[in-house]
Amino acid sequence: MSRHTAMDAQAPITLYHDGHCPFCQKEVAWLSRHPNHERVVLVDIHAHGFDAQRLGTTFEAMMGKLHVRDDEGRWFIGMDASRALYAVLGYRRLVWLSSLPGLHGMMNAGYRWFARRRVRLGRWWENRRRS
Repeated sequence: MSRHTAMDAQAPITLYHDGHCPFCQKEVAWLSRHPNHERVVLVDIHAHGFDAQRLGTTFEAMMGKLHVRDDEGRWFIGMDASRALYAVLGYRRLVWLSSLPGLHGMMNAGYRWFARRRVRLGRWWENRRRS
């Protein structure tokens, strides 16, 4: 868990995403049309020249969990990255709800479950859409 709460995230934030993931592609497309899209800088970690080590992490770590960095240089990782993203976009009530005792742990566990399986689920989803 991050040392900072997601509600502390300061725009603009940088969202490091997996450009090969079908779910990530959908969310990035939605974010680029969002009314507050200027609050989010999108960086594809598969882009030519991207270097995770320059950021103090590894490509593997960034592939394993969502990473967001805010304007003050603070990192939010995993479900906290999603919370920071949605807080900056203006969905603070939703973030607050997801941070309530009980729900916080369930949301974090759900995120971990999804993150471990997202590549396989993405392939399944893409194959199903093509059928």
